[in-house]
Amino acid sequence: MKVSSERIEGCRATLNIEVEPEEMEKAMDGAYRRLVNRVVIPGFRKGKAPRHMLERHIGTEYMVSEALERLVPELYDKAIEQEEIDAIDQPEVEMAQLEPPIIKATVPLRPVVELGDYRTIKVTPNIVDITDEAIDNAVENLRHANASWEPVEREARFGDLVTINVKGVVEQETVLDNEGVEYHLTADSTMPVPGFAEHIVGMQLGEENEFRISFPEDWPTAEYAGKECTFKVSTSAVKEEKLPELDDTLAKSIGQEIETVEQLREKISGNLRVVAEREAKNKMESDVIEAAVERSTIEFPAILTEREIDRMVNEQLMRLGGMTFEDYLKYRGITEEEFRDQLREGAGKRVANSLFLMKVREEENIEIDENEINAEIDRMVQNAGEQGEQIQQMLDSPQARESIRNDLLTHKTLEHLIKIATGEPLEPELVNSVPSDAEEEKDVNR
Repeated sequence: MKVSSERIEGCRATLNIEVEPEEMEKAMDGAYRRLVNRVVIPGFRKGKAPRHMLERHIGTEYMVSEALERLVPELYDKAIEQEEIDAIDQPEVEMAQLEPPIIKATVPLRPVVELGDYRTIKVTPNIVDITDEAIDNAVENLRHANASWEPVEREARFGDLVTINVKGVVEQETVLDNEGVEYHLTADSTMPVPGFAEHIVGMQLGEENEFRISFPEDWPTAEYAGKECTFKVSTSAVKEEKLPELDDTLAKSIGQEIETVEQLREKISGNLRVVAEREAKNKMESDVIEAAVERSTIEFPAILTEREIDRMVNEQLMRLGGMTFEDYLKYRGITEEEFRDQLREGAGKRVANSLFLMKVREEENIEIDENEINAEIDRMVQNAGEQGEQIQQMLDSPQARESIRNDLLTHKTLEHLIKIATGEPLEPELVNSVPSDAEEEKDVNR
């Protein structure tokens, strides 16, 4: 076996493997012994035909293909060991030449990460300020959530809840046919098509209306994009929203040991602060990672991006609550390849960020011990309430513990980076990981 290798762009390497005559002959003989017992050749008992007759009957190319099917994996394993190739997935294999046989394997390599000067990145934490206006808006939303709907005998207005029968036809095809639908009339509604709500406003109870609206050119369902739809609508009920008074009675109905409007506002303020602080922290983490990745050199094979796209597709389907991938693509009016192309840039960033964090935790000696994993499991079990015992059993497996370890490592690494970027004190065992001499600083918030 003669082997040559070359590193190519995209964190890959090519292997050219020339099969020695004796290796090929041994493989051909093995192929003959496997095939002769499966192929019926006129004039010979099964398994008794000589090799040259079998080869003439099935063709030399078929024999070579059968021989290489077993030989290539064996030669590939020897080749990557000989050339010290650090492969992370299966290669793409092709026959570069038949005489003599030369096999070309394109191999995805382990990512290469060279960290930039991430320790000099500095950020200023955003100060979270919860305004009275934000609290007022949240209180108003709470009133709407606890509102009642009362029938009225007047024309439909924005803000009303109307019960309608609706039928939509596009080019003689019925695309919508529902009865007794409760439809919330809002000025910014885009369902079932932008502009639909405006035609319902002003309709009287029991009135019928017919109108035409064209679907936007960029409508998700491509087969209807830009086409005109004829709608027939009739109303059977109009209901008006009745907001509850903002008083202690409303506050008590919320529960959570709230007795007064003032306590309700304090609770809302606290909740808004938690959300705002979480968003500010996420933004700060994103800024730090983005700046650090830009300073680093990160190279990885395309197969990692494709795997990340697979995960993102599964995440999307889980959010859709059981919709099949085929139905989702049909709803979007796009092909699988078009959908994957839309995810590719984001998937590549996720891979780069993950590789960066893995390298940082190696550089900074960040670890998670068993006590930390146990504490996280205890927290998850307590938060699960009545499902705690079931959650405990699920999290006792080695795979679950390893997943929790990885999540904690990511969280701990992010916290460490933020401490460096904001100048907070580091954990004692990690202090020596950070240079003590002054370095140039750059504020990514500027």
